[in-house]
Amino acid sequence: MRHFLRLFRISRVALRYGFDQLALERAPALRRLLATLLFWRDLSAPRGERLRLALEALGPIFVKFGQVLSTRRDLLPTDIADELAKLQDQVPPFAADEVNATLLRAYGRPVDAVFRNFNFDAAASASVAQVHFAELPQTDGAGTSVAVKILRPGIADVIARDVGLLRVAAGLVERLFADGKRLRPLEVVAEFERHLEDELDLMREAANCSQLRRNFARSTLLLVPQVHWDWCRTEVMVMERMHGVPVSQVERLREAGVDIPLLARTGVEIFFMQVFRDGFFHADMHPGNVQVSIDPANKGRYIALDFGIMGTLSDSDKQYLAINFIAFFRHDYRRVASAHIESGWVPKDTRVDELESAIRAVCEPVFGKPLKDISLGIVLLQLFRASRRFNVEIQPQLVLLQKTLLNVEGLGRQLYPELDLWQTAKPYLERWMEKQIGPEAFFRRMEQEAPYWIDVVPQLPRLLLQALTEQSAAQSTRQTQANSRDRLFVRLNMLLLVAGLIVVCALIIWR
Repeated sequence: MRHFLRLFRISRVALRYGFDQLALERAPALRRLLATLLFWRDLSAPRGERLRLALEALGPIFVKFGQVLSTRRDLLPTDIADELAKLQDQVPPFAADEVNATLLRAYGRPVDAVFRNFNFDAAASASVAQVHFAELPQTDGAGTSVAVKILRPGIADVIARDVGLLRVAAGLVERLFADGKRLRPLEVVAEFERHLEDELDLMREAANCSQLRRNFARSTLLLVPQVHWDWCRTEVMVMERMHGVPVSQVERLREAGVDIPLLARTGVEIFFMQVFRDGFFHADMHPGNVQVSIDPANKGRYIALDFGIMGTLSDSDKQYLAINFIAFFRHDYRRVASAHIESGWVPKDTRVDELESAIRAVCEPVFGKPLKDISLGIVLLQLFRASRRFNVEIQPQLVLLQKTLLNVEGLGRQLYPELDLWQTAKPYLERWMEKQIGPEAFFRRMEQEAPYWIDVVPQLPRLLLQALTEQSAAQSTRQTQANSRDRLFVRLNMLLLVAGLIVVCALIIWR
């Protein structure tokens, strides 16, 4: 009943703001009929504004959907894209008294006893939280500017309700549609829910921010704010205040002397560094969360904000993704097909040549074109259609990556439409693969395993003597064939001991 009531409210909001008029633009007769039946509605506001207001009224999950759409100006009319862009950081803020109540609950004391010059006017407001500027207390450094992020009151219940509705819808898709099990909708929703839960705990977001800052500590490409841990709580996060220009304000960046083509290429490199080097990437990269520094010391460096949704990849996922990307850049579609089979993304009995042909038909037309002439969204859609024929299973852990890739393409399209996405990414991925399979990778992995070897190698003589003693006691009852097998076992143990000593020596020399 709870889900039914929520669905009823969604339908009511959709009708109130004229979703039917947007959806039926190519069916004018039906549009006129519905307009006549629902004559009391006021649809005088522009369609983009009505769509934005409807998404705001429906809650955070719908706002996030609008944020993703806002980056795809290649797929949306300009008026709608401009309005949806306001969802990135201009969602109506919650009241100052609620801000005060949250801070009092978090710290157990008044706001002015915690911060200096706390500004109750929100600097930015989004679907889950909003940001205020303040200063740290004088005893901890007068004049230290900070950004204070505060969760919306009651947001957890709203999200839980909508996720429950998504779970019901996913169950219906899995049971009623032919592709239901292959799409694994329940697992996709579970992955989405896990990231939303992380976003509702600002201590986790602070940890994400700290990790990303550590990953790029020596980088000249990306700035990440410092977390002030003593003031962080589940509902409140306090971090260094950053000064930059939203990445969507391209003309302002040009006026400040920022190299826009270089900025676009840098953005692609940062994305691939997060994915393949670290396996830990910012998964909510709409323009409201990405700024660019224009001060002389850091001009042209990206600034990352909002770390509630971060994606992670295992080593095996990174390996197979890199193989696929590099093979794709080299037009080696057979390797793409075989990688899909090796990874288990398609059934083992799939014919490589047939899958290769299907992938070639989708991917070959996009090579050599600038970003303005292609759409990764359309390419992914075509690959999705082709995947149905080969029973390709959706990988829930990669859904966030696909969403982020679309965000990156949208940002790149706004910054520099002439960007060649493939040629920009290819050198980085090739260098990364060389590090994964060359001598440097071997010694790096041996160094990682060194603590294990240090613990095991000293035990090898004792283990070997124990094995020899047990074998000697059993020799009198064993047959000739068994004795021969035991001698082979002894030799193997000796070889293992020698190999272990060689590895330890190699590590010592290398270090």
